[in-house]
Amino acid sequence: MPYLQYWKSVIRLFLLSISPVLFSAFAVSSAAVIESHQLQIGLFSQGNIEGWENRSFTGDTEYTLVTDSSYGKVLKASSHAAASGLFRKIHIDLEQTPWINWAWKTEQLYSNLNETEKRGDDFVARLYIVVDGGLFFWNTKALNYVWSSSQATGAVWPNPFTSNATMIAVESGRSGINQWQHYSRNVREDLRKFTGKDIRFIDAIAIMTDSDNSGQKATTYYGDLSFTSHSKTVR
Repeated sequence: MPYLQYWKSVIRLFLLSISPVLFSAFAVSSAAVIESHQLQIGLFSQGNIEGWENRSFTGDTEYTLVTDSSYGKVLKASSHAAASGLFRKIHIDLEQTPWINWAWKTEQLYSNLNETEKRGDDFVARLYIVVDGGLFFWNTKALNYVWSSSQATGAVWPNPFTSNATMIAVESGRSGINQWQHYSRNVREDLRKFTGKDIRFIDAIAIMTDSDNSGQKATTYYGDLSFTSHSKTVR
């Protein structure tokens, strides 16, 4: 269990499936879809989950496309004592499109959970940004943008399983439950701030609603994701 939890934190299990040759070929094709400094990476509103792969760590969070009454078609994640995510291998040039934009809505938060401890490493909503360490896998870095059940908005802490993953609470508390929340983050600036390095390229992203440590339940909805040259919202 500790081994799986470690890799859940940095998404290394996912990256190990990529050979350097295949990844290089994929990177060229992915970069070609950038138009006018905007890269659509999650077109759930069009019923499209192409390019997203499921990876299970403990049980299975169920991911399905559903229609939200106020938002249209979205991705629904339902988790009960499980941890699996949807991952996309994509090489993104942060020089061109440093901003990631997304929206999510959750129906509940977890109770009595300390997310800074290993037994509390569960989130009703999280979005991973992964920088592959290549052959030096210990250099793999991950940012986790999360909706926190216990930490304040703006809180930042190292993942309890590995210091290579940084947790960033972009949302917290119950005031926004059952309401769509929109975000725009400068990934290059966040990587520079939290890793101390100016990283130009990222190699994968992931969506996960997990509840394996707490054994609780969560239902969260994810809207479209995109990378852009400028922020799309004020958050």
